[in-house]
Amino acid sequence: MFEFHLGVDDLAATWFGYSALQEAVLSLRARHWPGRYPAQQPWTAGWQDRYETLDTALLESMIAPVGFVPDFLTPRPLGPRPDFSAELARLAATPPEVVRADVLEAYRGGGNPSPLPPVLAGLIDDPAALAARAAEALEAYWTRCLAPAWWPRARSVLEADIAYRGRMLSERGAEGLFADLDARLSWHAGVLRLVDPHPAVKAVGTTVNVAGRGLVLIPTLFGLGAQTDVTQGGPPLVCYPARGKATMAEGLGPAGAEARAAVDGPLAGLIGAPRARLLALLATPASTTELAHRLGVTPGAVSRHLGALAEAGLLERNRLGHSVLYRRSPLGDAMVAGRPNLAAGG
Repeated sequence: MFEFHLGVDDLAATWFGYSALQEAVLSLRARHWPGRYPAQQPWTAGWQDRYETLDTALLESMIAPVGFVPDFLTPRPLGPRPDFSAELARLAATPPEVVRADVLEAYRGGGNPSPLPPVLAGLIDDPAALAARAAEALEAYWTRCLAPAWWPRARSVLEADIAYRGRMLSERGAEGLFADLDARLSWHAGVLRLVDPHPAVKAVGTTVNVAGRGLVLIPTLFGLGAQTDVTQGGPPLVCYPARGKATMAEGLGPAGAEARAAVDGPLAGLIGAPRARLLALLATPASTTELAHRLGVTPGAVSRHLGALAEAGLLERNRLGHSVLYRRSPLGDAMVAGRPNLAAGG
């Protein structure tokens, strides 16, 4: 169990963020354990041909048999939304002794050691070359598989999670926030407790005095429960499963089932099929880029319809960082549900 002792100043300095590089590295877990990440399987199947052209031996060695990842592959985010290229440069510049130690530690597996796969065994004594090759392999994986469509969708889920957590903190305070993050977390009298059932860490007892450093909270699509990192310096970090991560698999065809139903129903006759489809898809927040991918149209076409729907009061807009997320307003919900009295304000 970990105990984080937070003062008032620490709560004030707590911030949320996410790491594109971390999500890229951890996404490789979905290939090792497809049953644990069902929402990711349509994506991995969709880019399988491209993936097979990459440095697959090295990519798949990044996930040790027990699920650990060498820490140098996921450097601590320096801000809420770090740039992927900047994070990759930090990875490539990791001191060689750190690279070697992190790889060996991951494959020790917390007391359940595994042999290094051949690709790592051949590079472990040249850790600078290993870091450079890892950066190159991850950049190719990002460019060919993740960045075109998967990352816009994933980023929307992560942004929506952060927006929700911000509301929880403002409406219910720290106790409400931490109670809702994950079952492994609990909050009482200024102490945040994290119980990790993994055999490698469940017997560890660590008390962390945050002592003015603040706390970093990171949603991820690939966490099965909250975990912490208190070893890399800087403020303590807690990763937790992102709310809505199961929605990654929704609507991956030309349109989701709800959207198709909207197109065939009376709503389409009122506002047109394209706008009815969009309105049906926006039960959860999404960006213009994500919606364009899900519907198989251009972002420009989506943007025009979103503007019209927002102007009519059917959508709400929320800017988070560089993204604008749209979701249905209460009036939009009423329209999709077919409640004309409510939709009319009656």
